This record gives sequence, C-alpha cells and structure tokens, in this order.
Amino acid sequence: MAKLARDVMTPDPACCSLNATLDEVAKLMVQNDCGEIPILDVADHPVGVITDRDIVCRAVAEGKNPTGHTVESVMTRPVVTVRADAPIEEVVATMERHQIRRVPVVDDSGCCTGIIAQADLAMEAPPQKAAELLREVSRNIGQPPR
Repeated sequence: MAKLARDVMTPDPACCSLNATLDEVAKLMVQNDCGEIPILDVADHPVGVITDRDIVCRAVAEGKNPTGHTVESVMTRPVVTVRADAPIEEVVATMERHQIRRVPVVDDSGCCTGIIAQADLAMEAPPQKAAELLREVSRNIGQPPR
C-alpha cells in the first residue's frame, strides 16, 4: 500500500496567526526545532507560511525590528498545501513544482493538520525520488528558495 502525506507528516505543527510578531515566531521555531511555521486564519486554514529565511532576508537584513513587525509583513504567500490523503509521489511533485522544502498538510476541510519537510520524504520516498526532490528544489530560477 502506497504511503500518504498523513503517514510521513509531522502532525500538529507549531502555527501562528497573522498578527504574531517576528520575534515570537523565531522563538516558536527554536522551541519546535523547525524552520517554517504555517500562518493560520481564524478557521485554522493556512494563509501563508513564515520561514527562518523570510525573517532574515525580509526583515533583519532590511533593518526591521523583529519585535515591531508581524508575520503578515514578511510571510510567503500564497501558501502551497497538500491534502492529508495525497500519495507521497504527489507531495514530491508539488514540492518540486513550487521549489519548496516544506509543505503544510490540510484535511478535507482545509484545516492545517501537519507539515512535511524534505527530511521526512528522504526517509520515506524511494532514493531516486528523494534525490530528484533535492535537485529540483535547489534549482536556481531567480527566486530565493524557502
């Protein structure tokens, strides 16, 4: 039986709202040992993600005070998600197509239920698929990877 997104995702990831400050999100990343936090609306639907790279490149490097700015000002959007029942091959293809290293997982109602990182797929996907994913998300097409 083929593995699905729900089989490899990290369940119940740390999430935040649009009005969380960048320093709060950075602390969440440290506490949860992660580099991306899904940003949810009041219905728990992902509206964007904030990465450690977003904070560094779009805030710190531009001289913005992390305590005075919210994630909404530097987050990556639109958010790319996969369904919890998506086959691993679909997850890999989605990450390759969008050149992303992590992807939030949503349930049937669109609520964030997990997150999948490249490392999760490296453990579960066939070696050729894992290598292909790494190569594709690392390609430089003029956009900074996240």
